[in-house]
Amino acid sequence: MAQDRRMFLAGISAAAIAATGFGRMARAEDPDVLTLDWAYYNPLSLILRDRGIIEQRLAPRGIEVQWVQSLGSNKAVEFLNSGSVAFGSTAGAAALLGRVAGAPIRTVYVYSKPEWTALVTRPDTGISKVEDLKGRSIAVTKGTDPYVFLLRSLEGAGLSAGDVDLVLLQHDQGRLALERGDVDAWAGLDPMMAQSELTAGAILFHRDPDLNSYGTLNVHEDFLAQSPDLVREVLASYEEARAIAHAEPDALQALLAEVAKLPPEVAARQLERTGLEESWPTQTHVDTIQGAGLALQGAGVIAADVDVPAVTAELVDPEAVAAFVGQG
Repeated sequence: MAQDRRMFLAGISAAAIAATGFGRMARAEDPDVLTLDWAYYNPLSLILRDRGIIEQRLAPRGIEVQWVQSLGSNKAVEFLNSGSVAFGSTAGAAALLGRVAGAPIRTVYVYSKPEWTALVTRPDTGISKVEDLKGRSIAVTKGTDPYVFLLRSLEGAGLSAGDVDLVLLQHDQGRLALERGDVDAWAGLDPMMAQSELTAGAILFHRDPDLNSYGTLNVHEDFLAQSPDLVREVLASYEEARAIAHAEPDALQALLAEVAKLPPEVAARQLERTGLEESWPTQTHVDTIQGAGLALQGAGVIAADVDVPAVTAELVDPEAVAAFVGQG
């Protein structure tokens, strides 16, 4: 099966591509540079960047590969929206929020099924359940899966964002704010969450893996339309990286520890919570992303007049992706 996936570049017809709505334009001239993001929360991107897999594929075509670090899903969406990157790594719910806001992106790949977020506190706060957050301060990065997770968790406990004090910080600053005592809780993100847990005694007081909306790879629509063959090259490279992750788990752990400057046990904890069995989008992913969007709409984050199912369908279309990569 892994070999079949790595061979999916063969046999794609122009008619099939046109039928999916992907790659409607004739292939443009190759760009001089292909820019992708990498992120600590996307382990496959670390392998790709370290092994030079995409560089090797594109070298015969004279295309330079550049990497830009995303520190959170919100930053990846910003990069995609501005055209700074052709590919960006986000949580599925964050990609949907970006699409609702007008970002011209499509989800073409699922790089992980993570439990990468939870609600975190210190031992001295007296917080042990979501209900205890009422009136308390919480650090969170807006537009990311931890943000979505926090809102859905509050909703499940009969609370809303208005019942707490949201302190909007990037993930790394949120962790520091929690550990310094500047906030009472933090909607955490691995590997920073694992590091705080193992080195600073932080407590993950509320966990629900089903509220994590997958790790998704998104592409700018213009790039998808103009260079569908390069999109398939990148997706083939991701499949190669996934095979390496399964075959060499210790190497992946060491790489994450090195790149993120983490103790080995912290890298191991993050990867323990990161499933790498996903690949192509399915209806399950659509349902999860749509469910997150509907919850956000109920919380007032997405406007009431937005057709969440329709926008989700614009963002991710499993049948289109399957045909595009020759899996249909």
